[in-house]
Amino acid sequence: MRQILSEQDRTGLDERVAEAEKCTGTQVVLAVIERSDSYAEVPWKAFAMGASIAGLLVFVFGLAPGSSSSNMTALVAVVATLAAGCALALLTIFVPALAGLFLSAHRVETEVRQYAQSVFLTREIFATRARTGVLLLVSLFERRVVLLPDSGLQDRLTGDAIRDIIARMTPSLAQGEIARALEEGLEKLSEILSAVVPAGQGGGNELPDGIIEEEGV
Repeated sequence: MRQILSEQDRTGLDERVAEAEKCTGTQVVLAVIERSDSYAEVPWKAFAMGASIAGLLVFVFGLAPGSSSSNMTALVAVVATLAAGCALALLTIFVPALAGLFLSAHRVETEVRQYAQSVFLTREIFATRARTGVLLLVSLFERRVVLLPDSGLQDRLTGDAIRDIIARMTPSLAQGEIARALEEGLEKLSEILSAVVPAGQGGGNELPDGIIEEEGV
């Protein structure tokens, strides 16, 4: 897979993670995912919309004064309708921003959270003595952030606190500045936790270092 973050970005973020862990007593894991689901229904939705719009235009054109009706005209209408549907379906494959128009916010949130939960389990982010692991995951296709705290932090990283962290990251992520978004997330995380988590609570470096980068589904 292509490298999402540059070596310079990774080095800088590793340093920020170390700082955050030191001042909050947590174990922070960063993850950047290309996409959290294949969304196989998107091209079909796009095809249906493209074909419907083309079919409507063909129908309106057929009602225009002077239009003729023949086997050739009908064939052209069918081909134009199918071609429009296929073209829009293909565009959703190669233009992620267009594909996003055919996804519901609920579906996206569900898929990204499920992927984050899978990473949390498979990477054993729960494997700290004080259960102070934190996963901060960015899914690029969906432009979504998920922050999953382990059970030892859930009373401190409340829903409002998590929303504040994500809100801090969202503007940079929308501009495609992935490293900057992660830095801002770490900064806000440290700001929230440093006041309530005793330094050193995590018991040293208990989880593997390094930023997770995956293609996803």
